[in-house]
Amino acid sequence: MLQFPGALGWGLVQFRPSEAVTVVAALTPAAAAGLTLGCAVANAFNLSATPLAWFDVVLGSAATLAGALWTWRFRDRTALALAGPVLFNALVVPAYLPIVLAGAGLYRTPLLGVDLEGAWLPMYLFGVAAIGVSEAVVVYGLGWPLLTAMRHAGVGRMLSV
Repeated sequence: MLQFPGALGWGLVQFRPSEAVTVVAALTPAAAAGLTLGCAVANAFNLSATPLAWFDVVLGSAATLAGALWTWRFRDRTALALAGPVLFNALVVPAYLPIVLAGAGLYRTPLLGVDLEGAWLPMYLFGVAAIGVSEAVVVYGLGWPLLTAMRHAGVGRMLSV
């Protein structure tokens, strides 16, 4: 997946411009399989960094599939449809991030007196908020205009032929 360099593409804040293409699921149900497979393949590239990346391959791809199916289901109501990828990524990914990122110090901010390291529920809730906001920025900020442009260009009709 195309990611911003450094910490903006992984961890608790995931501004991944590639998440904008999840909106294609509003145009065709076939996008669910393609998005899920693409997510699995992209996340598999991280397996050399850590075997814990299997969490991302399996669970991240499951979140992508669920989000894509939601998007297709609510395709006629754009704002609700685009909530699918945001909600499923915000609820699923933070569930395993405390395991994958254990010891990385991402749940500690000494300057603010915050140390959530080792406390799963606070780490999960923090992750829900952080990933939810970053996913929403990308899906609504980049994805919605992309979907609008694709609909205007008739891409949905081309995909249904």
